[in-house]
Amino acid sequence: MPTNPFQTFKTDVSEIALPEKFTFPFYYQPHRLSEIASEALQQYLETQTDFEHNFGLNNKLNGIIIGKMFGVLVCQKKDGTLGYLWAFSGKLAETNHHTYFVPPVFDMLEHDSFYKKEENVLNTITLNLEILEQSEALKNATKKVQQVHLDAERDIQRHKDNIKAQKALRDAKRSIAMDALAFDAYKKLQKGLSEESKQESILFKKMTKYWNFQKENAKAELQKIIAKIIALKEIRKKKSAALQQQLFDKYFFLNRFGTQKSIGEIFENNPPAGAGECAAPKLLQYAFKHQLKPIAMAEFWWGQSPNSEIRKHKHFYPACKSKCEPILMSHMLEGLEVDDNPFIENPSEVIQLDIVYEDDILLLINKPPEFLSVPGKLLTDSVLERLKQMYPDATGPLLVHRLDMSTSGLLLVAKNKETYVYLQKQFIKRTIKKRYVALLDGILKQKEGIIDLPLRVDLEDRPRQLVCYKYGKPAQTQWKVISIKNKQTRVYFYPITGRTHQLRVHASHESGLKIPILGDDLYGKKANRLHLHAERLTFIHPTTKEEITISVDAGF
Repeated sequence: MPTNPFQTFKTDVSEIALPEKFTFPFYYQPHRLSEIASEALQQYLETQTDFEHNFGLNNKLNGIIIGKMFGVLVCQKKDGTLGYLWAFSGKLAETNHHTYFVPPVFDMLEHDSFYKKEENVLNTITLNLEILEQSEALKNATKKVQQVHLDAERDIQRHKDNIKAQKALRDAKRSIAMDALAFDAYKKLQKGLSEESKQESILFKKMTKYWNFQKENAKAELQKIIAKIIALKEIRKKKSAALQQQLFDKYFFLNRFGTQKSIGEIFENNPPAGAGECAAPKLLQYAFKHQLKPIAMAEFWWGQSPNSEIRKHKHFYPACKSKCEPILMSHMLEGLEVDDNPFIENPSEVIQLDIVYEDDILLLINKPPEFLSVPGKLLTDSVLERLKQMYPDATGPLLVHRLDMSTSGLLLVAKNKETYVYLQKQFIKRTIKKRYVALLDGILKQKEGIIDLPLRVDLEDRPRQLVCYKYGKPAQTQWKVISIKNKQTRVYFYPITGRTHQLRVHASHESGLKIPILGDDLYGKKANRLHLHAERLTFIHPTTKEEITISVDAGF
């Protein structure tokens, strides 16, 4: 089998025009050449016998199910030969190296590497630490300290009790002798009783000194063992920090100019776990190292979706932001003409706000899709900014609630603070009734139900959301099928809570409806738009105290 991962196209692609610019890796529609390269990789994965990995697609395989992100890079040799490279994220079948796939940027599993050698040293230190921490010597020394303290406390308390009893006896003797004895005899008795008290006090001091010595002795024995543990931990800490820094310096990435930049430089010596192990950096590293010109790139998911996030088998996905964006955008893509970043484009720049209801204290807007409710990090144009310009004398926060950028529909606006507070209370108490209409990209067999899946943000790939029972916030959605046509299902969503991307995740997740909303570029497949619309809103008017229902057609 060939060891050179560069493969030429098996079919004639000469009629397919090359893209003018390289793929923007964080939001893209795969180029046809990338799709062909991906289809070849998927066919290989379906038929290969080179390795065994349980993707969750074959019931005959045992072991933990681990779906995997794969990537393809269409590239060109200096002589013009067009071909492609394959890569996988992380490890595959517990190894970094496979025929047909590019190698890792830095192989931490390589047997003779400095990382593996030093890791073995660290593992030995950790093993010695575990032996010490679980040793009988440590257990016995700890028990001895505890027992000596207990024995000392009991013995000293016994002596205190005895001193108290003897004092009571002496006081009784004095009381009786005062009336019964002559002065000289009483004086002699008093002297003897005082001597007894003095001797008891001396004995108590000696006893306390004895037990303090015993406690210090037992503590010293324990401290010897603890000192060894602390010393080993300090050695491990220093060696680990040195290895990490060495890794930061040696783990470097190339760009088209052959310039190297270490992972430490890119992430200011604080890279997230797994940085550099994704498919995209691997593909570009190999291309630059072997003088291949990058043409187009794509990544797709292969296998069963993880329980927490949404990954659909064979669906294309952008590169992750926390790990890949700093590596690619600050270094590896330098010098390449890359497609425009859609996140800094404003698709609604010429759109006028559609006001569907207005009175003296509030209004409702039909927000267009792909338009921000509030200013974002890269775009400031939004419903809120437009409202500030339209109503310069309005007071308060204005927007009573928000919609996701891709979602269209009704937004409730307050013209003053008092109105805002009154309406906001209705949202907090969940007395406002909301109805969304959505078009699902598939046929839903059930007719209605409630989805209960807690959500939290994906810290490594914002703004994507994860299903998380440990840290997620409660999220519930009631739904009902309206109609089924052209293999698509129209549904009503009645959100009980209002979490970010709640309806999108609840629709697409395997524990939800299992069917993404049509056009969902995060949790499904990209289309002309996200077919999700806030269609109807019912609330109590702050002035009239009457219930008002406003509806606006989705237009899809």
